[in-house]
Amino acid sequence: MAELEIGEHCSFPNCNQLDFLPFNCEDCCQVFCKDHRSKSLHQCIQDVQDTGGVSSEPPTSTFSSYPCELTECKDKVPTQVICEHCRKNFCLRHRHQQDHSCAMLIEKPEPMQKTAELVKKITDSIKSKPPKPKKQLSSKAQKTAAKVALIKMKMHAVGDASIPQTERLYFQVYLPIEHRCKEKSKAMYFSKEWSVGRLVDKIATMASLRNENNLADSKKLRLFHPVVGSTFPMDAKLTKLLHEDEPLFNGGDVIIEYVDNDETQLDDLDLYKV
Repeated sequence: MAELEIGEHCSFPNCNQLDFLPFNCEDCCQVFCKDHRSKSLHQCIQDVQDTGGVSSEPPTSTFSSYPCELTECKDKVPTQVICEHCRKNFCLRHRHQQDHSCAMLIEKPEPMQKTAELVKKITDSIKSKPPKPKKQLSSKAQKTAAKVALIKMKMHAVGDASIPQTERLYFQVYLPIEHRCKEKSKAMYFSKEWSVGRLVDKIATMASLRNENNLADSKKLRLFHPVVGSTFPMDAKLTKLLHEDEPLFNGGDVIIEYVDNDETQLDDLDLYKV
């Protein structure tokens, strides 16, 4: 495997020294090491022609230094570090084009920028396609899922302890959108003999929800079906809702939300289970 060589070799005859910060002579356009960077030391052809064979460049002082040409930088370096693009001298910290805002710099897209552009392109392409309709679980599948959830729900659900075990209905209650910063959902149990209205009042109490159902001009708390999004009548008995065409299931989900008095349907049910 070939070795990676950094720097350039001095062009002065019999020198050929590898210099990591080589000097580029502007007159003869050759590269030299620090020992031969001076025109007189490398016997620059242009210098000899201009002076009739005598170099006009004063001897390089042992303590000479070169200021960085970046305006806000005060550093000096013992040898010139010339940018090959703008031909100005810079210190080691500002020698790269990006570090001294080189006027000749051509910006290249960073790898992360290219990745972000690709991700955006793919995302926009996906958004432009019409969403596929979600497959709705059958009533049998919903009932099976509710039975599995019920086992776990009984371990941490909250409710009125005076309700007999044989009367208890368990639901995972998804709370209003405006309440999401506190809690997304809560497992609760109720009596199957209760009305929907009493269940709504109990949820409001246990979840500390604002309940203004008795005020004419306020938004109302209503209970909604988790799959079809329709509201349940406030006077309906819970036990009856277990035997509807689109039934609720013991251990299943319900949604409670604030709506206008005449609103009977939730459109975007996915918002509640994100």
